[in-house]
Amino acid sequence: MTELHPELRDNVRMLGELLGESIRKHPGQDCFDLIEEIRAAAKADRRQESGSDQRLVNLLSQLTEDQLLPVTRAFSQFLNLANLAEQYHGIRRKQGHHADVMVESLGDVFKRLKDQGISAEELHKRVTELSVEFVLTAHPTEVTRRTLILKYDEISNALGQLDHSDLLLAERNEIISRLRQLVTEAWHTDEIRHQRPTAVDEAKWGFAVIENSLWQALPRFLRSLDQSLIEATGKGLPIDATPMKIASWMGGDRDGNPNVTHEVTREVFWLGRWMAADLYLRDVQTLRAELSMWEASDELLEEAGHSREPYRTVLARLREKLLKTRDWAEACINGEPADSAGILFENADLVRPLQLCYDSLVASGLETIADGLLLDTLRRVHTFGLPLVRLDIRQEATRHADAVGEIVDFLGLGDYSNWTESERQAFLVKELQSRRPLIPRNWQASDPVREVLDTCAVVAEQTPESLGSYVISMASQPSDVLSVILLLQEAGMTNPLRIVPLFETLDDLRLAPATMSALFQIDWYRSYCKDRQEVMIGYSDSAKDAGQMMAAWAQYQAQEKLTDVAGEYGVHLTLFHGRGGTVGRGGGPANRAILSQPPGSVNGSFRITEQGEMIRFKFGLPRLAEQSLTLYATAVIEATLAPPPGPEKQWREMMDWLTERSLKAYREVVRENPDFVPYFRQATPEQALGKLALGSRPARRKASGGVESLRAIPWIFAWTQMRLMLPSWLGSDVALSEAAKAGHEPLLRDMMARWPFFKTYVDMLEMVLAKSDLRIANYYEQTLVEPELRGLGEELRQRLGTCIEQVKLLKQQDELLIDEPVFAHSLRVRNPYTDPLHYLQAELLRRDREGEQRGEVPEQVERALKVSMAGIAAGMRNTG
Repeated sequence: MTELHPELRDNVRMLGELLGESIRKHPGQDCFDLIEEIRAAAKADRRQESGSDQRLVNLLSQLTEDQLLPVTRAFSQFLNLANLAEQYHGIRRKQGHHADVMVESLGDVFKRLKDQGISAEELHKRVTELSVEFVLTAHPTEVTRRTLILKYDEISNALGQLDHSDLLLAERNEIISRLRQLVTEAWHTDEIRHQRPTAVDEAKWGFAVIENSLWQALPRFLRSLDQSLIEATGKGLPIDATPMKIASWMGGDRDGNPNVTHEVTREVFWLGRWMAADLYLRDVQTLRAELSMWEASDELLEEAGHSREPYRTVLARLREKLLKTRDWAEACINGEPADSAGILFENADLVRPLQLCYDSLVASGLETIADGLLLDTLRRVHTFGLPLVRLDIRQEATRHADAVGEIVDFLGLGDYSNWTESERQAFLVKELQSRRPLIPRNWQASDPVREVLDTCAVVAEQTPESLGSYVISMASQPSDVLSVILLLQEAGMTNPLRIVPLFETLDDLRLAPATMSALFQIDWYRSYCKDRQEVMIGYSDSAKDAGQMMAAWAQYQAQEKLTDVAGEYGVHLTLFHGRGGTVGRGGGPANRAILSQPPGSVNGSFRITEQGEMIRFKFGLPRLAEQSLTLYATAVIEATLAPPPGPEKQWREMMDWLTERSLKAYREVVRENPDFVPYFRQATPEQALGKLALGSRPARRKASGGVESLRAIPWIFAWTQMRLMLPSWLGSDVALSEAAKAGHEPLLRDMMARWPFFKTYVDMLEMVLAKSDLRIANYYEQTLVEPELRGLGEELRQRLGTCIEQVKLLKQQDELLIDEPVFAHSLRVRNPYTDPLHYLQAELLRRDREGEQRGEVPEQVERALKVSMAGIAAGMRNTG
């Protein structure tokens, strides 16, 4: 059995002991002893010592209301500290320590590709043209407050300082004293938000990730890419190459979120410019101090008015412009009169003086100086620009159709909602080619339509560098795309914007290739998009709609067919993957996922959402972010130059056979069983999730309604909390059992051995099953579910057990995670801390529901319930 790495084990133990010291002081020794007794009982329970499960349950059910909160907080806080130690360990391994999981270096991947016959020219061309864009989204899965995240970052820094072998005893003691202070601060900080963050708060959180982590990580990554490229091909990375870009949905995603208005979006654009100006100011001030040389090119001397310190003169002027830009943005945010004279608005205005300094240093033989902070700053400018991030706009298709419909109705042209698709297309293309405005001046739009038009007006005011994509959810027809272009054109938009249909339900995915083919047949549109198209694949909703196995296969086939359709019309296709952190929402290890995409679908460009707590796990610290950038870059380069094999005919037939069964089995439970929704509501904390002030979006698209109206994130969150993990395996259990009975296992093993898509699917399924827990799910049921609904729970647990057995059988192993010993051990270490939280949560839910029936829930119960949800999310390393 793999044990934790000694340094990781020591860090976990040390942080746990420091937390224990804080608890001993407050609430006191009695509370500490009780927590230790619960932890010992949970460990004994895991070892299945006789009577241990009853001892744990008895201890927890006897807690007084005053004990509930400190006990819940203690286990939750320990899990956060264990995560932090693990996260730090991932970075220190990269610094030359023993490796459990190493991110393969750029150089190693380049060497392997060259060994496979890829020429140096082809490799250089593909790397310099690479386009990977991370889209930060404020999906409400980040449970941890930003106040605590900053403390945890400080703890990581302190662990890094301890990691030196030459520390004097006094230095070591000083660092441990700082750690003690930080752990105590965290213990005495309320971990639960009491106010739901606004959409602007979420955007600020996204900007903070750039300021605290990506700002340092990105130039370091590009430096490493440049060096590896020189070693592999003899040529480096052009200064203006932007293989990695950052976009955001925070403040732009209005789908189902009435809190994101055009005013919010405008404020977020200004905030981005304020933050960017502030960050560049810091760089330029440091550069001014460093670039004290007098040797310069004639061009720079002329620009500097033949000053003795020409670099400082040019940079001083740039600093003044950045100060003006920051003041202008601040005035705009505060609603004050803003003077835009002399501000930096276009990226080129910022690039020019920096490039002039760079070229001058190189021409003067001072490349060593040019290639320091100045080069890093130039690369930041090319990547982040003056807007800091590219903001995506997302809105539902019907909102645009309603807007066009209202205009058409006012003009007396008919009833747009009853027009056929070809009539809509003909009208939209005609108006797009017309030189006269469509919207009359004296027209009064309804409030929802006015909001759509005002959003288009805000978008039209921005520079092209400020904008990512305009994503249309629930898109199903070419007119959905054309109507958005028309509304933007009417608002004064002159630069073409990427208009991206999002296909997310099973039916949408199946119809996507035909929809895109119809769109590409419109000559006007092909000319508009310049033969470049982005299409978004939604993972969460398709899995909720059809079950994970069917959704994964439908996504794969849609991507294959979309790639073929784009190829047929000579269009360069970028697939935008709307993946979550959990397997039920398309999550899982990124490099495996990318390398299992259909061949040809990752054609040098890749766009992906990074959501909620996954942003922190991947980009929360500079070294971690650098590692994540490397991981994605190598995977996209490899999937482009050495794509995986496509499926053989019999593999496709087998997937069709499996998914036909999995879809039926999934929907029979989720859609057709009348007991399912009541069971879901009673057995999981779904109804209580609204109490966690997670994000600015409501948990439901509609105020009432069943599973179909619930967002994918709370749907997954709820099942994860009680460890049934249902969305990720339901349906697969039946498909794999029937395949075994029919003697198909040799074929399935062949598919696992030779087809990355199927192997990744089975590996992800195994990881989720390892996180499930039949005893805990049973305890929630016994505590919370009416007796007449328990039969369904019994059946679901039996099916989960069957699925676990089928995966072990298929992989020919006696237990799960034989190939993932580090992940398996990490789960085992967490269990004595997550188990009490689960049993506590079931008890708290019972008390909470009883309190609601009486008309009052004790504050300690409600607070402890929220902490239990956050703690379990930390223990499981994901929420939704």
